[in-house]
Amino acid sequence: MSRFFIALLFVLFVTFPVYDVKSAHEKRLDEIAERGSHVMPFDLDKTIHIFTKTNEGGLQQVIAKDKSDSEQIHLIRKHLLGISTEFSQGDFSKPAQIHGDDMPGLAVLQSAKVDQILIEYKELPDGAQISYSSQSPPFIEAIHQWFDAQLSDHARHAMPGHPHKHQH
Repeated sequence: MSRFFIALLFVLFVTFPVYDVKSAHEKRLDEIAERGSHVMPFDLDKTIHIFTKTNEGGLQQVIAKDKSDSEQIHLIRKHLLGISTEFSQGDFSKPAQIHGDDMPGLAVLQSAKVDQILIEYKELPDGAQISYSSQSPPFIEAIHQWFDAQLSDHARHAMPGHPHKHQH
């Protein structure tokens, strides 16, 4: 009987921390989705974020899962156009609202002068994209860290892109 009790305690002791870590991760995903719903006008469940790192920075795309959902496509375009303008002016307050001020890469991006990071908005048939490029390794690294943080925080609604040649 005592071996059974010891084995049961061992299983409970080992299993509990694993469950707790998963719960904290799920809780973070829920919090990010809730905060995001106040900043992003489109429906996260009807869209997907794609973050592709490039040698110069990265490409952020948001596309509608249903290519005929004109409402979501319009909301995606409106949001990405607005934040691309804000980002070009050094205003990264919306990502901070969603992810927190300590989001990896964010402080470095906020410190950039207007000409240190090129930010370009482009409409896609099913959404929109923003490309980020820099000649400065610290800013490129910050973009990569920022993308990794977004992939982690938007795990249910995001995926990494496949590296490809950036086309203007």
